Amino acid sequence: MSTEKVKKSSFIQGPISSDFIGESIAKHQSKTTIGAHNIFLGQVRADEIEGKQVVAIDYSAYEEMAEQRFYEIRESAFSKFELSCLHIYHSLGEVKTGEICLFVFVSAPRRKVTYEALEFLVEAIKEKAPIFGKEIFEDASYTWKKNT
Repeated sequence: MSTEKVKKSSFIQGPISSDFIGESIAKHQSKTTIGAHNIFLGQVRADEIEGKQVVAIDYSAYEEMAEQRFYEIRESAFSKFELSCLHIYHSLGEVKTGEICLFVFVSAPRRKVTYEALEFLVEAIKEKAPIFGKEIFEDASYTWKKNT
């Protein structure tokens, strides 16, 4: 039997469900040194680009490299902020407008740090993670998303 720890993937196929988000939060209720949680939920917008309406984004990633970036971002956040827990989940595949594609969850003994850490994390993910979004229009044409 292997004693090697199995690494959980940060990627979820398709949209991130409200059940998954709720269960993730509920799992932390037994950790009584935590005084605050904060979450960021990224949702696919129905943008209009050059007269066409976005109906979904098809996400792809260099998964191994992205997991490494997520690890580095997590480690950086733990060194900068007094956090108890930190989780990052991102969708792969098609996510329709109105559905959740990014879930970042932080916990700490005190509330103020969760706001600061969450902003740091979301900006770092947008800047450093090799995740790509193909914005799909109503007519099935597409354009590659620019991170803003």
